[in-house]
Amino acid sequence: AEQQVRIVGVTVMGGPQLRSAVTVSRAIKERYPSVVIVWGGYFPTLCPVASMGSPYVDYVVRGQGEEAFAELLRALEGPDCDRLAAIAGVSWRRDGAVVHNASRRYSPAPAAAPLRCEHLDNPRAYLGRTYLGRSTAGYQAAIGCRFRCTFCGVAAMYRGKTTLSTPERLERDLRFLTRELGVDSINFYDHNFFDREEDMAPLLEVLAKYSLPWWCFARADALLNLSDRSWRLVQKSGLRMAYIGAETPSDWLLHDIRKGTRAEQTLEVVRRCRANGVVPELSFMLAPPQDPEGETERTFEFIRTIKRVHPPTEIMLYVYTPLPPAYDASDPHRNRTALTLRTAAGEALEFPTTADGWAQPTWVNYWCHADAPWLDQRLRQRIRDFTTVLGCRFPTATDVRSPRWSRWTLQALAAWRYRQRYYHRPWELELSQRFIRRLHDPRVSGL
Repeated sequence: AEQQVRIVGVTVMGGPQLRSAVTVSRAIKERYPSVVIVWGGYFPTLCPVASMGSPYVDYVVRGQGEEAFAELLRALEGPDCDRLAAIAGVSWRRDGAVVHNASRRYSPAPAAAPLRCEHLDNPRAYLGRTYLGRSTAGYQAAIGCRFRCTFCGVAAMYRGKTTLSTPERLERDLRFLTRELGVDSINFYDHNFFDREEDMAPLLEVLAKYSLPWWCFARADALLNLSDRSWRLVQKSGLRMAYIGAETPSDWLLHDIRKGTRAEQTLEVVRRCRANGVVPELSFMLAPPQDPEGETERTFEFIRTIKRVHPPTEIMLYVYTPLPPAYDASDPHRNRTALTLRTAAGEALEFPTTADGWAQPTWVNYWCHADAPWLDQRLRQRIRDFTTVLGCRFPTATDVRSPRWSRWTLQALAAWRYRQRYYHRPWELELSQRFIRRLHDPRVSGL
């Protein structure tokens, strides 16, 4: 018998995912007007007003949604305004007016949730060949982050809270993944795997027992705070690569974006990783609105310094784009406060007020840290050119698909440009990539 769908839940992030969510939600509403559509995730958490301003969205779940969504489903069994008003973290409509319930308190429960592979017909279909191994599994051992960087959606979702998995849960899940599914490597999707050493050490001991190649997110200061004993566990555990947010070589900017680290720590963690057989994967935010051209050039030179210290260091380049002010249910007017940003023409920057507006190409690029309104065309081209030369001169080690000869060819072609700092219009590299094969870009496809 055909089952009737009454509620559709859509997890929405800013960028391309938002564009897809808008298209899918609108199509459902046009064909099935009675179906209830619920949005959750980073985008509606940051922009609930814009989300609820869309006629194809009926409810929004802000922040962590595991418990709130379940409560909402129960309340919708027989819509009752009093029941809906009692669900923390939900936005909805009462008599046509949008209501934003109080924000929900942080819950550590997801960090203890067991794997549910029994609900999958073929769990092995989710394993893939990567830089780490032939059967790499994605896994989350921790949620949240204690820091509040101004460009990070995790900061808005979890508001400075974090919880690590227990070693018992990690060991149970690794035993299942390796013995039952044949997993030979792990890609940790934790928001910030390394935290305080006293919490991390038991997890490192479990990982050292299995000694699987693994990748994770990390912070420079957290890694530098590890003791020699913990670093020995890191080596034994098989950590191959750590993604570290370096962001900028300017301490004043690290302070302004609330990163909580210093530029000297970036260089020191590169040296520490080199000594312990770990490849640091550093991300940088180019062209901040304060002196975008000068900061970009300083970052380029800092990257060259890093490459001299440890050439295998991976570099990820983005444009610095601060997130719009997060909605605060205790202060509804806060969401209307504009950041003091201006376009390249000097006009005051205004963020979109609807989901459709955020789904436009300009703002999709903004959300993906690919472009910003204060960049002029010359600086955009400068960033593209440097990225091309750097990527050809030092192809990423995570590329397991391109033949070696194509990587060597591009390295040779890019060598003189990189050596001479001549990044302008690298037409021969762009042409070669068309005929050889465009190199793997981990910013787009991950490992």
